[in-house]
Amino acid sequence: KPAEAVTSCEEGGEAVDIAVMLDTTPFYAESGGQVGDIGMMRTPGGATLLVSDVTKAGGGELFVHTCRLATGTLRVDDEVTAEVDETFRRRVRAHHTATHLLQSALKQVLGEGTSQQGSLVDAERLRFDFNLPRGMTDEELRRVEELVNEWVQEAHTLEVATMPIAEAKAAGATAMFGEKYGETVRVVDVPGRSMELCGGTHVGNTAEIGGFKIVSEGGIASGVRRIEAVAGAAQVEYLTGVDRIVRDLSGRFKVKPDGVLARVTALQDELKSTAAEVAALKGQIALVKTAALASQAESLPGGGSYLVAELDGVAAADLQGAALSLQQKLGERGAVVLLSPSSDGKVSMVAAFGPTVVADGLQAGKFIGGVAKVCGGGGGGRPNVAQAGGKDASKVPEALALAREQLLAHFGA
Repeated sequence: KPAEAVTSCEEGGEAVDIAVMLDTTPFYAESGGQVGDIGMMRTPGGATLLVSDVTKAGGGELFVHTCRLATGTLRVDDEVTAEVDETFRRRVRAHHTATHLLQSALKQVLGEGTSQQGSLVDAERLRFDFNLPRGMTDEELRRVEELVNEWVQEAHTLEVATMPIAEAKAAGATAMFGEKYGETVRVVDVPGRSMELCGGTHVGNTAEIGGFKIVSEGGIASGVRRIEAVAGAAQVEYLTGVDRIVRDLSGRFKVKPDGVLARVTALQDELKSTAAEVAALKGQIALVKTAALASQAESLPGGGSYLVAELDGVAAADLQGAALSLQQKLGERGAVVLLSPSSDGKVSMVAAFGPTVVADGLQAGKFIGGVAKVCGGGGGGRPNVAQAGGKDASKVPEALALAREQLLAHFGA
């Protein structure tokens, strides 16, 4: 629904977002990668509003609060009492200061050329984008995480000051990516660890962060990597979830939590071994079925033989070997076309032609591609052997008939 200006809003009306504009507010407005605060507003007349986001407008002179009216009636020019959700802000503060420490740790581990390319700081996590032409190694990630946690445990008291931008840069303060600064800036300093130009909310002491955990690292663009991490209460929640999963696996495998990895590794090895055995058995089954088909070959005009048949229960990977084996049995003027439907309603197909057949102008790739179209598919390959696939296994009888018809037509039957 398009936004529209209203003079009042009453409880019980349509549940829509209300933009309440104030000239001053205790709420932090979204800026510099940090999300806006949430909380409540109340009027003397009894209206209660739930604030879900705050942004700036009018060149930063006005604050737009995205709200939902919970009770009462709200009117233009009402005075409001604003209450910030301190739990939410506390979680965001931990993530924002942790983001500063993360950038310093990355510079220390990867080099001073590492710089911020973007960020997001909210109550559930932090996200930090930085330039790097490769993925980070496990050892680099471990070291970065260790450094941040060391600095958290060192309990550094943050120092926040306002100063001319030239003075801040001379002191070594790091500017945030994509931000525009005036002549006077706010500097957030974790003494000896991090110094950045920043207008966001932060902890008073790094010990308030509690702990820091990297959740993921990956590429998002050429030369740009992204780290997602959790700190403070969000870190505790994350680790609690991981612990719950490990304990569940521990119970299923009947091993201690520290034995889960070894058990999973053993199961993976068993699965690989079993898969190899199954593949070998399927190959043997395919050979047995292939041998039985050889007797069904029919004569071609002018000499040679052809076989067009359906071979059930043979995987696509084994079908080509079966076709080649049959073609070799039929000789240099042998032509084999095999179709194998699968349980998912699709079909695999292969054409294998002897050298004399190919020399006579019949190309396996073109031939099987035309047959595959009957089943809603396509494919191709070399002149002597080609593989294709179709989406509709119900068309297999039609495809077999077409293959037989075209082979006989080519050889003048």
